[in-house]
Amino acid sequence: MALVDLADWMDEFDRPQKSIWYVKRLSANDTLASNAHQAGPYIPKSFLFRIFPQLDTAEIKNPDTTFDVYVDSHADHRRVRAVYYNGKRRQEGTRDEARLTNFGGRESALLDPDSTGALTIFAFLMGDDGRAYECHVWVSRHATEEDLIEERLGPVEPGQLVIWIAGIGRQSPTLFTPAPRTNCRLTENEIPLGWLEKFPTGEEIIRKSVELRSATALNPDARLLRRRTCEFEVFQSVEEAFFLPRIREGFPSIEAFIGQAHAILQSRKSRSGNSLELHAREIFIEEGLRHLQEFQHRPRIENGKIPDFIFPSKTAYEDTNFPVNRLRMLAAKTTCKDRWRQVLNEADRIPTKHLLTLQEGVSEGQYREMRDAGVQLVVPTALHDSYPESVRPNLVSFEEFIGDIRLISI
Repeated sequence: MALVDLADWMDEFDRPQKSIWYVKRLSANDTLASNAHQAGPYIPKSFLFRIFPQLDTAEIKNPDTTFDVYVDSHADHRRVRAVYYNGKRRQEGTRDEARLTNFGGRESALLDPDSTGALTIFAFLMGDDGRAYECHVWVSRHATEEDLIEERLGPVEPGQLVIWIAGIGRQSPTLFTPAPRTNCRLTENEIPLGWLEKFPTGEEIIRKSVELRSATALNPDARLLRRRTCEFEVFQSVEEAFFLPRIREGFPSIEAFIGQAHAILQSRKSRSGNSLELHAREIFIEEGLRHLQEFQHRPRIENGKIPDFIFPSKTAYEDTNFPVNRLRMLAAKTTCKDRWRQVLNEADRIPTKHLLTLQEGVSEGQYREMRDAGVQLVVPTALHDSYPESVRPNLVSFEEFIGDIRLISI
């Protein structure tokens, strides 16, 4: 299908009262990349109960239902089974989980290891009885399709699920799953007054998340993930306080409404796009790395290229007498499925391109392609188990990367 077909597809399945979307980036445990796959892409039990309320019962042992799944991006059709293993509720066992099965093997785009990291929409069509009767799926095939989806939905990060109700829009996942307890959501009194007049920059929000989650005793890997979660919660608080009053005031025209919606989406994309590298910069400083001496953020080097980080500095990089084996570069990309190639030409003198990512797994084939191109993945330790066993020994943790920078700085 051509790209225009994706836009038409989204329009077709985004009609009021027609569908509920479940959107996520496929992890290695969703596909067959981890070699530990159980049934199909993970969908929370609470969400399945919303679209298949007949499963939410203890009266019948392991209730199930079947429905048609059309992977429209890859012209594939399956008859899928949704089942709720309710032994615990019936006091007949320990299982209390829902599963989707019968997606097929590797020939299915949903289970193909190379689909790991792909932004995917599950559009469940709802009947008049409040039950889903079929599902249409789009598995993004390249970054341009992902950009098109995120233009409509806003950023979707690894490990994050997005619920989109046709005719209404993006919903909080807490409508379908229990809300975690957190101290990072700000009350109206905790939000700086200036932020209510002018939306804060990503750097300002990150500084707030560092304040709320200083935790410098944590290792860099744990600190990075903890702060990213906190930052998103701070952002949600500010977004609601800033935009909701404006929305409630109403709009004099459709253009005004579209303009406000565009502003909201742009603020989300801006935060998501720069977040990881800004958190990394903050942690480098906390770990005692000196800016312009042991690392440099966004230097402009040959041909106007601007890598996220050069180690130890632009000056050293441009000094042809400085040993190449003491130079490093680091790119920070939340997802790397297609975007890893963007780092290949960012620093010509440095043969190995280090890439910090939060993507939950890649396929073995994807990893081999990255490795052969000279890309070294830097992945927080807590995410290593989402990668295939053959890949895990080759991953570098964020803490290990910082240790390497200390060694080359001696």
